[in-house]
Order: sequence, then structure tokens, then C-alpha cells
Amino acid sequence: MINRKDWPALMIGVMATLAGIGIARFAYTPLLPAIIQEGWFTASQGAYLGAANLLGYFIGALCAHALSERFSSRLVIGASFAAIALSFMLCAGAGSFFWFFLWRLVSGIAGAILMVVGPSLALAATPPERRASVGAMVFTGIGLGALLSASVVPVLLELSLTATWATLGLLCIAAGLVSDAFLRQGVTPLAPPLAASPTANSQKGYAGIKLVVLLVIGAYALDAIGFVPHTVFWVDYLARENALGNHAASLQWGIFGLGALCGPFMVGALAQRLGWQSGLMIAFAAKAAAVLLPVFSLALLSQSVSSFMVGAMIPGIVALTSGRLAELVGPTAHKKLWGQATAAFAAAQAVAGYAMSALYGTWGSYTPLFAISGLILVVGFLLVLLSRGVQQRQAQLTAQQPTQHSSRHFTHHGKQ
Repeated sequence: MINRKDWPALMIGVMATLAGIGIARFAYTPLLPAIIQEGWFTASQGAYLGAANLLGYFIGALCAHALSERFSSRLVIGASFAAIALSFMLCAGAGSFFWFFLWRLVSGIAGAILMVVGPSLALAATPPERRASVGAMVFTGIGLGALLSASVVPVLLELSLTATWATLGLLCIAAGLVSDAFLRQGVTPLAPPLAASPTANSQKGYAGIKLVVLLVIGAYALDAIGFVPHTVFWVDYLARENALGNHAASLQWGIFGLGALCGPFMVGALAQRLGWQSGLMIAFAAKAAAVLLPVFSLALLSQSVSSFMVGAMIPGIVALTSGRLAELVGPTAHKKLWGQATAAFAAAQAVAGYAMSALYGTWGSYTPLFAISGLILVVGFLLVLLSRGVQQRQAQLTAQQPTQHSSRHFTHHGKQ
């Protein structure tokens, strides 16, 4: 249950994820078939414009921590909302490929900054005992954005592409104003408890934690590859490649959005019942199966299960990874580490986006891309599994050290 005092921090986080990925990224997916059909760009150019956002996300993730340390959170967050709104409004008419590429890049940069700074501020401003529920709820903004784009974009496209781009820009301004209203209430990180730095006796354990962290971040980077087909190509894959039409594809994007809205609630319950680590393993397994499903069947039920589960596990894995890292290193170190994790995610995502756009240009089909991403997610699951084994092994070694020390101490006094 969310405490009333947590609402300002939670809403800042929700608005950040709503605009950062929910609108800046996901609103482009249902726009893609219309952009191609209206003749603004070719299918290949449209795919590369989707990848431009992924490249921007990588750049933004690298800059986010440094910017938040140099400038106030309110300034960084406000400027990011403004940049995303501008990126939509300045693409409201047909233009050159370079112009659209530039502004899709800007939306990616600003989106990544929001995704690092917003959730980290929300977590740091929440008392430890309520961090699990708030940490998961923050990412409902991703689902809200996807659901909003699924419901609003098809209606607006009946008017025009220009009206659609402009309205999405206005939605970002509205989200920014809501966020700023809560930021003005003075949401700030709580004072961290005093903690000793690792001593000589705990250096081995500290190194073990670092290895666990690296494995979790590695899995998160692989998740980025599984993230690409559904978030960039899914609607176009259904609407054009499989000739199901825009309405059927928009329905699936709506189911995807519903899943993305439910995902944080699902993983929040999972984390509270089983812990962050086990929840993360289950999420990777579920997402791998859901991404692979369209390769074997495109029946309505298969489409819907795939849409819902991938939608749910996108914010789900983000929330679980964020919570798992906070569990490993504490909320104080979380923002810097979460920025690094987001950068690793963004780098893998950008490379995957461009590689998959190139492969689509070569193969002329999206189907193999789903197979590749599903298998990569299986490898991600194995890395999370391995991280659990490393941590358990480290815990055993740490538990044995006092026993060995006591034994030596007893022997020494026995000789006296």
C-alpha cells in the first residue's frame, strides 16, 4: 500500500517514465505504419528513425548522472520534458530524413535522462520500508504511455499525422507540468544512514557483490535486445507484413499497453513474495517465451498473450533490475549504478536497433528478429541464474570465515 506521503516522489517517477519511454519511445511504434503509408518515409527509413531514438537513449544514459550532479533535479527533469515535447511538435509535418532523425535522437537523449533521474529520485526520497512498492509503481508510467499511445494515436490518425505528432507533444508538456508541481513541494533524497566502507575483512565479499552486480547488469543489457522487436516493429509486423491491418495491430498495441500498465503491479507482488532475485528470473523466462511465441503462431490468442506478457515484462524487468541493484548496493549508490545499467541497456538496445533495421532491410521480414531476441533473453535468464549462484557461494564463504577465525583463536589460547 502506498503511503500518502510517498505520492509526490511516486508521481515524479511515474511522469518521468510516462514521458521518457511511454511517449518518447512507444508512441512512435503505432505511428510507424502510418508514416510509411502516407509516404513520409520508406519502411527502411522508418525503422532507422526508430533506431535513432535508441541511439539517443544511449547518449542520454551516459550523461544523466553527471547532469543530475551538476544541476538541480528540477532543472534537469524540466528540460528533459521540454525536449521531448519539442521533438514531437517539430516533427508535426513532413520533412527530411535528417530532421526527423535529429529530433528522434533528442527524444531518446531526454527520455534516458528522465528514466535515470526520475526513478532514482523517487527511490531515494522514499523510506526503506516502502521502497519495494514505490520502486515497482514508478514504472507504471511506461504502461500508461503505451496504453495512451494505443488509444489516442489511432483516433488522432483519423484526423492527420500532423495532429497526432502535435498532440503527443502537448501530452508531454502536461506530464512535465504535473511533475514540476510535485517537484516544487521539495521532494529530496532522504539522509542516508551512516555506513562503514568495506574493511579488509570484507573486501572479498565486496568483490563478490561487484561480480553479482556485473552479471545483473549484463542480463539487463541482453534484455534490451529482447526489448527491440515488440517496441519498434510489432505494429508494423502485424499490420503490413502479416496483412492484419492497422485496426488489428492497434488492438494488439493496446493489449501491449495494458500489459505494460499491469507489469509493475505483477512484479511488485512477485518481489514482495519471492524477493527481487527470484522475481527477476521468472520475468526473464516469461519474456523469452512471449517474444518467441509469434515465431510459432500468429493466432489471435498467441498475438494477445505475446503482446500482454512482453508489455508486462518490459517495465517489470526494469523495476526488478532497479530494485535488485538497490538491494545489492543501497539507495545512495543506486543512482550512479542505475545510470550505468541504463547506459549498458541503451548501448545494447542501440546496437540491436540498428542491426535489426539492417537485417530487416536484407531479409525483408521481421520474423527472424523475434527468434533472435527470444534466444538472447534465454541467455539473460542464465546470467541472472548465475548471479544467484555467485551470491550463494559468496554467502557460504563469508559464513565460514568467522568459524575458521574462532577455531584459530581457540587453538592459540589452548597452546597457552
